[in-house]
Amino acid sequence: MIKSSEFDKATPSKIAQCQLLAFFLIFNFINSLSHPLDLLSPNEINKTRHIIQQSYLGDIPNITFHFVDVEEPNKNNVLKWLSSSTKEKPNIPRQAKVVVRAKGETHELVVDLTKGSIVSDEIFKGHGYPPFTFNELFRASKLPLKYSKFKESITKRGLNLSEVSCVPFTIGWYGEEITRRALKVSCFYRDESVNIWARPIEGIILLVDVDSMKIVLYNDRYRVPMPKAEGTNFQSTSKNRPNIFATCNISSNVGFTIKDHEVKWGNWVFHVGFNARAGMIISTASIFDDKKQKFRRVMYRGHVSETFVPYMDPTLEWYFRTFMDVGEFGFGRAADSLQPKVDCPENAVFMDGFMAGPNGEVQQVPRAICIFERYSGNVAWRHMEINNPTKLIRDGEVDISLVVRMIATVGNYDYVLDWEFLKSGSIKVGVALTGVLEMKAVSYTHKSQIKESVFGTLVAKNTIANYHDHLITYYLDLDIDDNANSFINAKLQKVKANESGTPRKSYWTVIKEPAKREVEARIRLGSEPAELLIINPNKMTKLGNEVGYRLISGQPVSSLLSDDDFPERRASYTKYQVWVTAYNRSERWAGGFYADRSRGDDGLAVWSRKNREIENRDIVVWHTIGIHHVPYQEDFPVMPSVHGGFELRPANFFESNPLV
Repeated sequence: MIKSSEFDKATPSKIAQCQLLAFFLIFNFINSLSHPLDLLSPNEINKTRHIIQQSYLGDIPNITFHFVDVEEPNKNNVLKWLSSSTKEKPNIPRQAKVVVRAKGETHELVVDLTKGSIVSDEIFKGHGYPPFTFNELFRASKLPLKYSKFKESITKRGLNLSEVSCVPFTIGWYGEEITRRALKVSCFYRDESVNIWARPIEGIILLVDVDSMKIVLYNDRYRVPMPKAEGTNFQSTSKNRPNIFATCNISSNVGFTIKDHEVKWGNWVFHVGFNARAGMIISTASIFDDKKQKFRRVMYRGHVSETFVPYMDPTLEWYFRTFMDVGEFGFGRAADSLQPKVDCPENAVFMDGFMAGPNGEVQQVPRAICIFERYSGNVAWRHMEINNPTKLIRDGEVDISLVVRMIATVGNYDYVLDWEFLKSGSIKVGVALTGVLEMKAVSYTHKSQIKESVFGTLVAKNTIANYHDHLITYYLDLDIDDNANSFINAKLQKVKANESGTPRKSYWTVIKEPAKREVEARIRLGSEPAELLIINPNKMTKLGNEVGYRLISGQPVSSLLSDDDFPERRASYTKYQVWVTAYNRSERWAGGFYADRSRGDDGLAVWSRKNREIENRDIVVWHTIGIHHVPYQEDFPVMPSVHGGFELRPANFFESNPLV
């Protein structure tokens, strides 16, 4: 900012900047009625960058932007804003939360876009670092190609340096005292293959100090044969690959409407957002109750909170590969432009994503999200009745849903992320895993040759695909008919039939008891049959049942690592598939806000230890899904999609089936 005492000596360019700032203030006043959960617009990202550059931080060389997003507004104010008429809407300050690195320090800033100033500036002193920028990853990937020891290793292996590609990996924490941001770099050989992951240059690891951008440790430990290029390419053999069409923002030929970021379809209305960390975010989802003739709130916000992808190879070149993709890289930064007719069907409508780049400049992801109606071929409901004395009755409805989709490509894996809305009131959340395996070069060409632990499956000659996990944790701020909710682990218990007059020996019944505090709501699924319910104890159906939703999970998966293993200490929340915490707007990232090189002293498991009251309160449900991935030959050279997910399904929320 320009101080008033400096205005007289300001240059014409600085006067122009002040005039631009004045325009921004007027612009924000005119547009103050935009949705408070809207992502930062390109203009707002530019303005945020401008405000920071005009502060003392702008005089520091090599400042980098690692996080730029809307500062989470007060939830009660947002709900008042949504329920108020235009004239009565409360004024919600439009602010941005920004994390920048300057002089080796992490600054947490709050930038008020209405005032045009930085209103908070704190230096983070805890453990962990912000996510890496693309520039840092790119520069680290190029360092080996100019490093003399690496070039010697490549020559000794008889490889062509011009065919080498290198990939930087995050490295976690293993009890050491951390003084610098760092990456480890592994390299791969292309040479007639587009699939670099299938041709690793095994045995070489480089450690990079990211802030100085220098190689500080080099290790060439052993050599094994290079896997052949033959059979590794994964490009489609289809002769009818579609062209990539231009973005279509609104179409009249679809069964839904989009105004700004608000989507209306069938009996649903919800907000679609995007940021660099979570990628796609679904907010303020409400469903219209035809019998009550009003919209009823179901979810305030939902998004991927964190992923944990540990590989099961303890060797020097692999042990550190225990990635937390959302916190270390960002699903939004990894969002890929969706391919019409491949990633999304022909009837899809696309939305672009915007975020701030390393220098604070606007970065656009064309077609980051697609929205489409899906005719699955499933039956929504049906029945045939032969017991009517006058006629046979056969009726039903086809299952039509609305899908909101994003795909994040994080290194070798592609995560296809879906939120699917059904007119029955259900929300289905899906993840499809595809892409390319992370592979290790070995000397073996047949399984019979293997006489030692190889930590994976031989999927091709000289190629092991390592065992690993994909554990994806969702943040679900459910507001069932309001934000005073309770969580119930409704257990199905066997009971002996002691009543006289029945030949039955047993039956089962449901025992419902709300969790009163956070510790009671940690759930390991699969240990006993149960219904997981989120209810509003203050709202009843006409029959006296508490209105609610239930969480229906797929096959339960949790981390198998020991509790004292360093990667598990960082991701200890993966020991339970379900957690419930008291709402706190600063608690959204299960692995902690600073995931890179974190120590497990922040995040979901730590927050839950507060053991706050959660009965009849504003609560958040956290749910982890995923797979223990044992690779097979069919996963090579590219992996067919593996699907997982869960469903949020009405449980006495309506008076009866809303489809009838």
